[in-house]
Amino acid sequence: MGLRERILADTKEAMKAKETARLSTLRLISAAIKDREIAARGEGGDEAGLSEADLTAILSKMVKQRQESAKAYEEGGRLELAEREQDEIKVIQSYLPRQLDAEETRAAIDKAIADLGAESIRDMGRVMAELRARYAGQMDFGAVGPVIKDRLMK
Repeated sequence: MGLRERILADTKEAMKAKETARLSTLRLISAAIKDREIAARGEGGDEAGLSEADLTAILSKMVKQRQESAKAYEEGGRLELAEREQDEIKVIQSYLPRQLDAEETRAAIDKAIADLGAESIRDMGRVMAELRARYAGQMDFGAVGPVIKDRLMK
């Protein structure tokens, strides 16, 4: 069962179980996917729809947005809203692939550098592109960038 089918089935299940918070988040996910499909059609994209990698990217973006919102709410003293954002993050993350831990991330970076024969900072873009292709949704690329830069500057 693909990611889209899982989300649809879980939406129906949440409706039946009257899980309003979960249902609300699942509907937000569905709306984000539909928006991206419409945008792709407007750009002359294919009619087949979005790939699993596209769906993972959408979900990752949604998690990041909610993390930023939760942080802003906490700083503003709106803890109930921050908690709601955290709950939405948990639901969205349940559809993302398992995140690599620090050791696995380091190993993936080392392997990508070795596979590409990257030797200088000029190769950083190639290494990042390789990691994005192999590990989409499994690592925080904002945190990975400085690690790659450090490795390539040695």
